[in-house]
Amino acid sequence: QVQLVESGGGSVQAGGSLRLSCVASGYMYISGCMGWFRQAPGKEREAVAGIYAGRQSTYYADSVKDRFAMSQDRAKSTVYLQMNSLTPDDTAMYYCAVFRTSAWECEDNWNQTNRYNYWGQGTQVTVSS
Repeated sequence: QVQLVESGGGSVQAGGSLRLSCVASGYMYISGCMGWFRQAPGKEREAVAGIYAGRQSTYYADSVKDRFAMSQDRAKSTVYLQMNSLTPDDTAMYYCAVFRTSAWECEDNWNQTNRYNYWGQGTQVTVSS
């Protein structure tokens, strides 16, 4: 059974920072493509960042590149999303998700929502101006 549990959300002012965590249990983490997604009210869920378990390469949406950084601690089966220079447009529910695949397929598909078959419950991020 795969479980993903996010934490670290909260309310900050524009320009502030937050670090989200997602603890993954189950075999998926060993060979999984991990992604962070977000969904604002009335909008579709969008990919924010991705990483393949145990690899260094990270992938980002253009809207967060140079502001957000995804990392992992494999010993803790945890991925992180460091979010800096937050703006009100970053306000959303943030989810982590995983699907089992190869590293090269993760590179090509990390931002495809329909590829992910395990999702966390989400953590709310609210940025005020």
